[in-house]
Amino acid sequence: MANFFKKLSGLDKKSTNIEEINNNEESEAEYADENDMEYEEELENKEEGLSEEKEGPTEEDEEEQRWLQEDYEEGQLSIDVYQTPTKLIIKSTIAGVKPEDIDISINNDMLTIRGRREMNEKIREENYLYKECYWGAFSRSIILPIEVETEKIEAFLENGVLTIILPKAKSAKEISIKVREK
Repeated sequence: MANFFKKLSGLDKKSTNIEEINNNEESEAEYADENDMEYEEELENKEEGLSEEKEGPTEEDEEEQRWLQEDYEEGQLSIDVYQTPTKLIIKSTIAGVKPEDIDISINNDMLTIRGRREMNEKIREENYLYKECYWGAFSRSIILPIEVETEKIEAFLENGVLTIILPKAKSAKEISIKVREK
């Protein structure tokens, strides 16, 4: 590379021959053209391979796609979590859901809210101008930052807002342990 710059700047007194420089440039251009052709051939081969694969989805592919859609077509709730000196409070807007369609469970330190919002009317896709509301199954899991008294948890739905009240467990007194030398 250093020789190339020397030749280019004219500092290399040995190769002031313009023909020699032109020959070097031509051979570099030929090398680049060969690489470009190889790259284009690789792309063509890949495209041919892809077009062969696109002959049509198999029944197995369709079944896998259905399974994935069923498993992952679940909305996630937006929540607010805050605390008072004695309680942890979780709020979420879930308008259009009946209380009996909501399932709240707690396992160790994880609280899970599940439910389903059903659309009662059928509207054809072409009639929509905007479609931003989520309809269908939803869930949200939250790792609780503190211990709560699980038997005293309350939940209620008012004006489309779900409120879950989790009383904090009374924290144990801090005990100081002295270390003795043996």
